Amino acid sequence: MNRKAAVRLLTVSFVLIFSVLACNLPGRDVQPTPSEPTPNMTMTALFSIVTKAPGISTPVVQVTATPGTEVSATQPPPTNTVPPIVISTATSSLPLVTNTPKATEAVRSAGKAVAGYMSTAPKLDGPWDEWTTTAYPARFAVYGKSEISGKEDLEGSYRVGWDDSNLYLAVKVYDEKYVQNATGIELFKGDSIELLFDVDLMGDVSSTQLNSDDYQLVFSPGKGGVIGEKETYLFYPTNVAGPRTQVRIAAVYGSGVLRAEIAIPWSVLGVTPTSGKQFGFAVSIGDNDNESQNIQQSMVSNVQYRSLSDPTTWALLELKK
Repeated sequence: MNRKAAVRLLTVSFVLIFSVLACNLPGRDVQPTPSEPTPNMTMTALFSIVTKAPGISTPVVQVTATPGTEVSATQPPPTNTVPPIVISTATSSLPLVTNTPKATEAVRSAGKAVAGYMSTAPKLDGPWDEWTTTAYPARFAVYGKSEISGKEDLEGSYRVGWDDSNLYLAVKVYDEKYVQNATGIELFKGDSIELLFDVDLMGDVSSTQLNSDDYQLVFSPGKGGVIGEKETYLFYPTNVAGPRTQVRIAAVYGSGVLRAEIAIPWSVLGVTPTSGKQFGFAVSIGDNDNESQNIQQSMVSNVQYRSLSDPTTWALLELKK
């Protein structure tokens, strides 16, 4: 071996010996490299992680626009969080503004009737011969339509008037058979006349529920016949329900036609009448042709979609001088 080859062999040997010694130097901890990093969190934090199951996408929140408004494509979706109500105790010199407009005239899809002022009170005898106010139809079947065989079975019309003491109602009813044997709270289970009257129309013009200013009165033209005892029963408001003997009724019946006139004191309705005043209003006629049973078989009305429990379905009545 020449000198150059010997130096090369010595150098390689020295490098190998140094590498072995370096791997075993004190303080070096030899461990395998972990395949995943260990989570650096508490157990509570660890289990608070929400995972998503495979195949389930994140739900898309849809933004619904109010009619007449536009929702921008970049607008963030609304949250379900209700902002807290902040009550301020600071005083302000600005007037309080309310969003509830005060109605000045009601609108009713069922139409309007006018009650003319009667400078001379009508003679209560049944027929409306001396009346000069408009006659309105009451022939919409609102209950038991299948029980009505035709005009001669049940159809009606009415007139309405007023003075400072009374609201006057006159009706003419085609009814081939007069049957009224009920009384008191069952008065409607026989041939009868009904008045629905919203006293405070402007105060709750949009209310679809009965309240203390809505009245339902039912009138009997005569028990057992028109020469029998007349009767009036107030059904609503329920807290003052009962007979109303102050109401006067006159009726005649013949040739399949019932004629009746009714005087209702304004005190029964709690009203002080003035020209131009408006009320919710419906006139309906109940029928029973079953002499052996007290039952309401059918009803016609001046209001096509009459609903007792929804005063907004009633018509409009205006007092006029």
